[in-house]
Amino acid sequence: MNQSVPDVSPATLEVVPLGGVGEFGMNMMAVSWEDTTILIDAGVMFPEPDQLGVDLIIPDMTYVEARGDKVKALVLTHGHEDHIGAVPHVLPLFDGPVYGTAMTLALIEPKLQEHEIDAKDRLKRVKPRDRVTIGPFTIEFVRVTH
Repeated sequence: MNQSVPDVSPATLEVVPLGGVGEFGMNMMAVSWEDTTILIDAGVMFPEPDQLGVDLIIPDMTYVEARGDKVKALVLTHGHEDHIGAVPHVLPLFDGPVYGTAMTLALIEPKLQEHEIDAKDRLKRVKPRDRVTIGPFTIEFVRVTH
């Protein structure tokens, strides 16, 4: 599917849900301001019983591919599969870091090994109350009990 994604207009915050809206699973969001896009989560959805032969369903990556080098980072909110399961499918599409807590990053490492992706230098461990600046965005990590 060849789909063009327009540039974000100056001084416009663009929030694009790539999955996880109106459904359980595939949580993924792209947030863009001018020439910077950050991805929030990259989850999978598990198939329905009648979807024989389907192991996992991942978000449509067309938007991520179209944003190309404007994608600066992936921020993981927590380690549930519906938020991290598609990480191995997203990492080859951009060169930036992946931010997550020690537990969340530990949960994605076996997935990366399974897909033969060496991304240890891209995995950035954060703790609650840490702040990270990515282009015009400042992200503060908070503890959640979910």
